[in-house]
Amino acid sequence: MRRKIESRLVEWKNLRADRRPLLLYGARQVGKTYILDDFGEKNYQNTVYVNLETNLAVANYFDDDISPHRIIRYLETVVNAEILPGETLIVFDEIQSCERAMTSLKYFCENAPEYHVAAAGSLLGVALKRERFSFPVGKVESMTLYPLDFEEFLWALGEERLSSEIRACFSDMSPMPDALHRKAIEYYRIYLIVGGMPACVSAYERHKKTILVPNVQNEILSNYVGDMAKYTEPSEVVKIRACFDSIPAQLAKENHKFQYKVVQKGGSASLFGASIDWLIQAGIVLKCHRLEHAVIPIPVYEDLSSFKLYMGDVGLLAMKSSVPQQTILGGDSNQFMGAVTENYIAQALVSNGHPIMYWTSGNTAELDFVLQMGTDIVGVEVKKGMKTHSRSLGVFASKYHPAYCIRFSEKNFGKEDGLLSIPHYAAFCL
Repeated sequence: MRRKIESRLVEWKNLRADRRPLLLYGARQVGKTYILDDFGEKNYQNTVYVNLETNLAVANYFDDDISPHRIIRYLETVVNAEILPGETLIVFDEIQSCERAMTSLKYFCENAPEYHVAAAGSLLGVALKRERFSFPVGKVESMTLYPLDFEEFLWALGEERLSSEIRACFSDMSPMPDALHRKAIEYYRIYLIVGGMPACVSAYERHKKTILVPNVQNEILSNYVGDMAKYTEPSEVVKIRACFDSIPAQLAKENHKFQYKVVQKGGSASLFGASIDWLIQAGIVLKCHRLEHAVIPIPVYEDLSSFKLYMGDVGLLAMKSSVPQQTILGGDSNQFMGAVTENYIAQALVSNGHPIMYWTSGNTAELDFVLQMGTDIVGVEVKKGMKTHSRSLGVFASKYHPAYCIRFSEKNFGKEDGLLSIPHYAAFCL
């Protein structure tokens, strides 16, 4: 599958003076191993791949001297091939399983920068064990891989021309031809079901049947639960699962703000705060803080006590929430579809590097997202269908006079009085 991160990996390879070992973050099963293997195959003479979770012989070798040249010599005997600077990609997978391997990245940076080293690890393992690590601060190049966004989904289905047309219309805010608009909306609705997890996209691409996707999604969720048990104490597993299982109910409320009492009667931040942090660091959920004031720089005005939680993948949310597929495909005005649509936009924004925050004005108005784009403040409202009337966006615009505002809906592209109308399917352009 073609992924946007490929271009960043090539840029990393082509660095000369200041290339550092690469650390690729991402939730379980977002394709970290695949992308590094594909990158190595396309850009190097050979790739040396070691899974430090399953290959205990190599993992144990890091217990002693971790000087790069000693490790290189050992790996050459393991793979029976010469490791050449600039021509061989060394991949340490599941690096969170080996504390000393993580520490060794510092010495590869300082003493052997000519070797190209990439390490992959799930966020949960790295986050949970970081206190034990001598973490190589400033000695690694970090990247995060997310589920496929809608454009990558179109690429996987062979719809490059459609994605190009969407970008062209976005660039000048000109309406898509009606037939293409309807086609893009149909693919968008399919994406809400399939989501962006590579295994789910692959299953749909092979058979073109959404009905087969939930089996794959259930397996992914089961693996998440397995990770909870593997990386935490039994008492903490119960709390993490309770928080995770509450997300559909949290998003079903009229006010999507996360409430601990929905998880458990009498719940509090002291009881569940660490569990939520675990889910965030694992890449399983996305956190969206409330803004007290929508002025530059917006991060300093975050209210850290008020937040929403979204699923890291909209397809997993749709499946976990038991939304009937025919409801999504038919564009029915089901109330929960508002939450699904909002989750989709949150996922698209995060994938494009935007920190997500929302804004409220007491009990009178709530705006789904507020972005800082350069020196501009941009208000973002999300509508699930064709109906776009809303008071909140007007209240926000009157108070802060943003450079422009954006409304996502199923309507075609358009622009009027500082308001950009953008179809859901074009969120990847932002």
